[in-house]
Amino acid sequence: MTQGRRALVTGASRGIGAAIAQRLAADGYRVAVHYRTDEELAVRVRQGLHGSDHMLARADLRDPEATRAMVDEIAEGWDGLDVLVNNAGIFEAHPIDETDYDEWQRRWSEAVAVNLVGPANVTWAAVRHMGAGASIVNVGSRGAFRGEPQCPAYGATKAGIAAFGQSLAKDLGRRGIAVTTVAPGFVDTEMAAEALAGDGGAVRRAESPFGRIAEPEEIAEAVAFLARPEAAWMSGSILDANGASYLRM
Repeated sequence: MTQGRRALVTGASRGIGAAIAQRLAADGYRVAVHYRTDEELAVRVRQGLHGSDHMLARADLRDPEATRAMVDEIAEGWDGLDVLVNNAGIFEAHPIDETDYDEWQRRWSEAVAVNLVGPANVTWAAVRHMGAGASIVNVGSRGAFRGEPQCPAYGATKAGIAAFGQSLAKDLGRRGIAVTTVAPGFVDTEMAAEALAGDGGAVRRAESPFGRIAEPEEIAEAVAFLARPEAAWMSGSILDANGASYLRM
C-alpha cells in the first residue's frame, strides 16, 4: 500500500526528479519536492502534484548542515518519512586530456559533493526518521558500469552510489528498510540536452535497439516500483533501466 506514504525526492524541480514526484503523488504519496535554487520551478511541480499535503524542500546538498536541517524539517512536519529518492546530481564533461588541472579539481570536487556525499548526508538524516517498511531508492547510472570517458567523475560517483546503496541494504535490512538503485542510460532531460544534440544525440539513440533514449516517466516507473513496501525483497538490487543500450552480467 502506498496511500499516505511520505516521500522526499531530491532534485525534483525538473527532469527525472519531477517525473518521480508526479508518479509517487499519483500513487497517493505525500511528496516533498527538493530543489537547490529554482524555487519557481519547484513550486510549479508541487502545484501540479495529485493529492495534497505536499511540501517544498530547499537545500544545497553541498552544505551538510543545510542538508540535515532540510530533512529534519520535512520529517518533523510529517512526523516521519517512508521513502527517500536520492535523485539530485550533476553531469559535466571533463575529459582528462582536455581539462586543465584547476578545472579538473573543480569538476571532481563538485561531482563528489553533489552526486555522492550529498546523497550520503541526506540518507543519514532520513534514516533517523524511518521505520520498518521504509524504502531508499538511489538514482544511479549505467555509467557506473560501462565507464564515462568524457565525464569520469560522474561515472565514479555513480559507481559509488551503487556501492553505497548495497552497503546500506546489508545494514538497514535488519530494521526493515529496503535500499535499491536504478541505473538509467541517457534520459531526455535538460541535463542531458547538450550530450544529445546533433550527431552525438543520434549516436546515443542508436545505442538502444529501441532506437531512442528514455523518457523521464519511464525511470519514474522503475523508482515507483522499488519504493513500494511490497518490493522490499529487491533490497540490494541495482535495476538497469537503459533500453538494452548497455548490458552487464
